[in-house]
Amino acid sequence: MRTSSTLYFPRDPFREFESLFRQAFTPAEPMDSAFSPAAEAHRDGDDAVIRIELPGVDVANDVSVEVLGRDLVVSGERRDERAEESEGRRLQEIRYGSFRRVFNLGRAVNADSISASYDAGVLTIRVAGVYAEVSGQRIAITTPVSGSVESGATEHPAVEQAAS
Repeated sequence: MRTSSTLYFPRDPFREFESLFRQAFTPAEPMDSAFSPAAEAHRDGDDAVIRIELPGVDVANDVSVEVLGRDLVVSGERRDERAEESEGRRLQEIRYGSFRRVFNLGRAVNADSISASYDAGVLTIRVAGVYAEVSGQRIAITTPVSGSVESGATEHPAVEQAAS
């Protein structure tokens, strides 16, 4: 009879992706007048791809992409650089101000696996390998009798000689 007390919880990539997707469409700070750029996230093989609409934003100077543990944080500001009008009315439907979007990646990633590009008003961020399965690695166990043995092996030189 074999008993096991394994604490292995299998990864559910669909649940992780759903969490990432839900996070992409949830404003970081739910304020009616805050600027919160539209975003979408999808899986591309083992990579996560996040697209954020930032037309009219100077991404080189006003946008920051950082990885903090399991979170990808995109923050920045859309500046209103127009001169104020002194006469008449002004219709303003474009929102300005600071923004911060946080995307939970499900696991910690190295910043070297993240790339970002900006084209036609859309910031595209690719997190390479975030959905890749982590392979297990066998750990050697040291015993006082035989030195180093692979986990699960039961080799003892003294026992082998006695059996011969």
